Amino acid sequence: MSKDIKKIELRNLRLSDYREIKASMIEAYSDIEEPQWKEEEIRILVEKFPEGQFVILADGKVVGSALAIIVDYAALDENHSYDEITGHYSFNTHNPDGDVLYGIDVFIHPAYRGLRLGRRLYDARKELCERLNLKGILFGGRIPNYGKYADQLTPREYIRKVRHKEIYDPVLSFQLSNDFHAKKILKGYLPEDESSLEYAVLLEWDNIYYQKPQQLAQVTKHVVRVGLVQWQMRPFNGLDALFGQVEFFV
Repeated sequence: MSKDIKKIELRNLRLSDYREIKASMIEAYSDIEEPQWKEEEIRILVEKFPEGQFVILADGKVVGSALAIIVDYAALDENHSYDEITGHYSFNTHNPDGDVLYGIDVFIHPAYRGLRLGRRLYDARKELCERLNLKGILFGGRIPNYGKYADQLTPREYIRKVRHKEIYDPVLSFQLSNDFHAKKILKGYLPEDESSLEYAVLLEWDNIYYQKPQQLAQVTKHVVRVGLVQWQMRPFNGLDALFGQVEFFV
């Protein structure tokens, strides 16, 4: 396939890409029942966060995509599910003032795998994260080969063996080689993901260029009341007369 491709293009997603996105997603997630995004969901993502949605094209055909939102890390429950992080696909969890880019999907059509297209999508995410000065990238990564080892290994043992390259997992192995590290095991993350037995790994990439936004110094204001008395200029015959006048007014 790579010998036949003349041009690879990466750009932001457009709503007009939906038909090709849907076709690629069905092929990419053949092991998941009804994996495709609805057109309305894509529309919401494009409206809320257009710069966070990417597609990659081979000779003008959309063959992969990466979708993301921004979340506030401090408000994130690390034991979340996919439904929770997406706001049940309403994406009301997107916070433009947040500090972490959360990846909600990335996929490549099977016929176009092995061309490093997935890495290009992740590089685009990393560049976006750096440009927006976000702390990093988070997402729940599937472990589709875990079902083959579940009777022998716990999820923790499986992840360790994948990390040590004793077991190959098409998703986790790729993520670990792409500078992501496993942060937490998520149980019940994606109920329809039978291959992963509903497990996912919360993966993280740190933006080393992140700079904490400077906060303006707060100046404490003090209120001081001053009482002033003005009297008419007049001559005095001595200090006793002056002090008597002051005592009268003060």
